[in-house]
Amino acid sequence: MGSNSMELLGIEPLELQFPFELKKQISCSMQLTNRTDDYIGFKVKTTSPKKYCVRPNSGIVPPRSTSDVIVTMQAQKEEPLDMQCKDKFLVQSVIVAEGTLPKDITGDLFMKQSRNVVDEVKLKVVYVPPPKPPSPVREGSEEGSSPRPSLSDGSTLNYQEMQTTRESDGSPSLAFVKAQKDQEGFTPETSALISKLTEERNSAIQQNNKLREELDLVRRELSKQNGGFSFVVVAVIALLGILLGFIMKR
Repeated sequence: MGSNSMELLGIEPLELQFPFELKKQISCSMQLTNRTDDYIGFKVKTTSPKKYCVRPNSGIVPPRSTSDVIVTMQAQKEEPLDMQCKDKFLVQSVIVAEGTLPKDITGDLFMKQSRNVVDEVKLKVVYVPPPKPPSPVREGSEEGSSPRPSLSDGSTLNYQEMQTTRESDGSPSLAFVKAQKDQEGFTPETSALISKLTEERNSAIQQNNKLREELDLVRRELSKQNGGFSFVVVAVIALLGILLGFIMKR
């Protein structure tokens, strides 16, 4: 701040932060706020004029209004030691008459000999780390979900997991078939195996249901009879039992 205590322009921020990256132009902005009823002329200076581009570097802020200034740092070929920067900026402001044009804001207005009321604010330059890119999310996965066990990623299944790969009728379980289909990059041989297991499951379910119906029918017929079992009935029951046991072991 200058020697006088009058603040003509409010400046935000008072520290210019540049997310430093080599060989890349970086910009940041400052906002000049005029809270007075006067027209305020301003000029922005820097200790490294070849390193920075300021747009606009001078102008006029009308009463009760704001103006934005963009500061661009040219691409740097070398990284500064310890990411420290000694560059400084100086914002000068002065009261001007209504109707003054931006081209009339020259260095003479801010000279002590002009006897104008001049306000000066110094700004520091700070280098900060560049923002980190977002973590890539693997395609097909959901955030927060646990990875599914895979049969093709080198992992093994214990006995209990192996038991869950087949239904009670001996056919492949839906969970097992779905797990196979969920694998990424499976080979044509794996795809053919999945289709075959699905067909076997459907066929086994149909045969099992049919045999259960026939067995229930025979049992109902036997319950109606008062006498003993005939040889034919016993043979039919035995045959159905053998077939049902064979399907369940598949």
